Amino acid sequence: MKKSPRARHSQPNRTVSIVGTGSYVPEKILTNAELERLVETSDEWITSRTGIRERRIAAPGEHTSHMAARAAERAMEQAGITAEQIDLIIVGTVTPDTAFPSTACHVQRILGAKNAACFDLSAACSGFLYAVEVAQQFIANHTYETVLVIGADKLSSIVDWGDRNTCVLFGDGAGAAILRYRAGSHGVITTFMASDGNFGDILHMPGGGCAIPITKDNVDEKLNTLKMNGRETFKQAVLSMGSAATKALEQAGLTTDDLTCIIPHQANMRIIEALADRLEIPLEKFHVNLDRYGNTSAAAVAIALDEANREGRFKVGDYILLVVFGGGLTYASSVIQW
Repeated sequence: MKKSPRARHSQPNRTVSIVGTGSYVPEKILTNAELERLVETSDEWITSRTGIRERRIAAPGEHTSHMAARAAERAMEQAGITAEQIDLIIVGTVTPDTAFPSTACHVQRILGAKNAACFDLSAACSGFLYAVEVAQQFIANHTYETVLVIGADKLSSIVDWGDRNTCVLFGDGAGAAILRYRAGSHGVITTFMASDGNFGDILHMPGGGCAIPITKDNVDEKLNTLKMNGRETFKQAVLSMGSAATKALEQAGLTTDDLTCIIPHQANMRIIEALADRLEIPLEKFHVNLDRYGNTSAAAVAIALDEANREGRFKVGDYILLVVFGGGLTYASSVIQW
């Protein structure tokens, strides 16, 4: 008599590791000097307040799915897997190609990942870490073996280029990771996630959904572009990321002294400096690239992770901390043993 396979719930949970990373940014560079010709601002004003010197802007016809697929291909190459081995694709984004089908389905088509289930996840700048935690659950519980997680956004498509308080901050890009069980490695130790919808209006896009559809009567109000309360966003970013990082470390049973590298959301250098001070961690331990890319939303921490990985900022066995904040408000932190 043929033995029946064990039910998933009867199998012990597995650890989950990131076995490959990849990223992509568009070729076009938009400098602060070029922005001076668009809005009333200056390179000195932008750099001193944000730390951003330039950002990447997607080419005409280059969509979120295109950037996501390019990042995914690089992660797959590093992990040594083929598209057909991918069981699940999760894309964290707030700028999907289309409301439906999902951007993940568009990525599946581009990659030829015919065996993958696909869906998008919306958590703004926190989307990549939220997606990593969701992916971990599927692998730990034996539902899937190989999950592709992508953070990708084309924020240039929803920026009001006449608003100097927001248009100087954002850029386009994508970052990706391949997650799998890897024997002998702990991988993602813990992820702390939280949200507070009471602060939903400090960073949001009010129009374009079912609540406020864009019509000929309101199109001039630019309701389908980013709106931000800068002062409150700064305050909540520092508080929430500090809280998330502390709780993730506590859950992991580690301290800041155990960390080799911290990869924060790349939004504003002043936020990162305040976070470093709050956590009492030397700024040198933080990997920062916002001066070159600006805030790429869900892609930001994923791009920085890939960059730090390829630069050798950490090695196998090292502990790293990823911490993010986004509209919603949403925030999260992951402790990973590489």
